[in-house]
Amino acid sequence: MTDATDMTGHHRGTPVPALLEELRRLAALPLERGETLPPEAYTSPEWYGREIERIFRKEWLCVARADEVPEPGSYLRLDVLGTPLVITRDEGGELHALSRVCRHRFMDVLPPENTPGKGSLKRLVCPYHTWTYRLNGRYAGQLAGAPLMHGVEFERASCRLPAYRLAVWNGFVLLSLDPRAPSPDAGLAGLDRVLAGYGLDRWESVVTLAWEDVPANWKVAVENGSENYHHMGTHAATLEPVLPGKDTRVDACDGRWFTMFTPFAAAPGERRPEDGEEAPGLLIAGIFPQFVLAVLRDSAVWIRWLPTGPASHDARLTALVPPGASGAPGFTDSLEEVRRQLTLIQEEDLVAIRGVQRGLNSRPAPSNGRFSHLERPLWQFQRYLAERLL
Repeated sequence: MTDATDMTGHHRGTPVPALLEELRRLAALPLERGETLPPEAYTSPEWYGREIERIFRKEWLCVARADEVPEPGSYLRLDVLGTPLVITRDEGGELHALSRVCRHRFMDVLPPENTPGKGSLKRLVCPYHTWTYRLNGRYAGQLAGAPLMHGVEFERASCRLPAYRLAVWNGFVLLSLDPRAPSPDAGLAGLDRVLAGYGLDRWESVVTLAWEDVPANWKVAVENGSENYHHMGTHAATLEPVLPGKDTRVDACDGRWFTMFTPFAAAPGERRPEDGEEAPGLLIAGIFPQFVLAVLRDSAVWIRWLPTGPASHDARLTALVPPGASGAPGFTDSLEEVRRQLTLIQEEDLVAIRGVQRGLNSRPAPSNGRFSHLERPLWQFQRYLAERLL
């Protein structure tokens, strides 16, 4: 593919129809001949707009853990693709996803400037003109009070905050902005079988860290988190000595999810597992377009990425532990070490993610690269993109 320029020599980029044809070609390649997406797929505003409309506004997105909204009255503030949202739990234990935009004058009812991102409340009260909205059961989001509006003709009974579809899968909260989206667990039966032995629905969130407006396309981050090939470079002094990327077994998955497993490096003199004996190690599971889970027997980390522009995204990492682990002696003191390790690994990844985005923006545009067998999920990701974008 050539690097098109206008008469002044400025880069014009490859038109979207040509990019779609290139995606069609790439998605048809076998893994052993697989190539990376062209750079414009990570930089083009027009291509990004197509992804937002055909993927992010239609897919089920993993946005939180159910235990982050633990009891009736709890809330969690979210922003998804520029849509201000709040997740609440009603008196019957049901979760609701509501718009945070007041129906009066468009005010954010939970402004981040002076409102905690999570907490507990009985009703949503807009801080602008104190319009109030209910949070109980089937009335969640309905207008409960509009002071000094007597004599004004408007249908109070039908005035309510828009609601969005939610589902809970293995303790993760899935959200769809599309009221016609198919079942959230469609095609995930195989992944459910892989995760069944962990009982993740009962695990507890203990540490959450966030990085906002990372200067890289969302796919760069997702692809980085979907392969362990980069352990030997990016994490040479941290993950690689413990979880060697070369030892990763990448499973032959298809569709919207993938799995891989990396055994722990054996210490000198340590007995190797025999045939049929499961080696301890790290399970990585991902669901396209924006969720990756890394699971050990005694802890896990899940990552969600959400695009904020053609060349920026938000990243959120949360550490989980099995039931009862947080009550063990010394656990609270250990959380600081968990934060340190998560921050260290993420900062190492951000060096790579930012560096890749700089390379994508170079001129002349770099040619397509080739995939290692350890990058099978990236090859699979292309096929997923083709299904949604073509």
